[in-house]
Amino acid sequence: MYFKMTLEDKVRVPPSRLGEDLEKVILNVLQEQLEGSITKEIGIYIAVTKILNVGQGELIPGDGAVYYDVRFEALVLRLALQEVIEGQVVETTSFGAFVSLGPIDAMLHVSQISDDYISYDEKNARLICQESKRYIAVGDGVRARIVALSLNEREPRESKIGLTMRQSGLGTEKWLEEELEREKERSGAHGGA
Repeated sequence: MYFKMTLEDKVRVPPSRLGEDLEKVILNVLQEQLEGSITKEIGIYIAVTKILNVGQGELIPGDGAVYYDVRFEALVLRLALQEVIEGQVVETTSFGAFVSLGPIDAMLHVSQISDDYISYDEKNARLICQESKRYIAVGDGVRARIVALSLNEREPRESKIGLTMRQSGLGTEKWLEEELEREKERSGAHGGA
């Protein structure tokens, strides 16, 4: 889930930038340092949006920079086990699909797509359920549940997020629309009896 948070940090303003607008420099430094990074306590930094307060600057002997205590607003993505998320399929392989959650991709393994046997149609880059003939392809929107979560602070690209769609109410947008139509037909048939 996305959160707008108010955070505090100490920001180093390099000597070469001391003549510039202080808030703009601090915002720029925070954006460069934080956006795209991960911390286990906060989550995945999407954007640093606003500087709220800049404290007194501190000097450290031997360093020409000035250090400021800063309060700022940031938009972060905080994922949790068992959370239901929506994303878009960005790649399919013989072992599953990669789903973009915005700033990070998650893995939807073939064993977590359906109870059907799944085959990979390499030519059309899609995963096909053999019995139902449903499929997943690049560009499909999906609703899935997070079943594995391992965020790597040092190497965000090495983070591992596992998804499942093997529960009611989960699947591609097309699958969910089909299920909704079937429910409407069933309830309409029972309502008139």
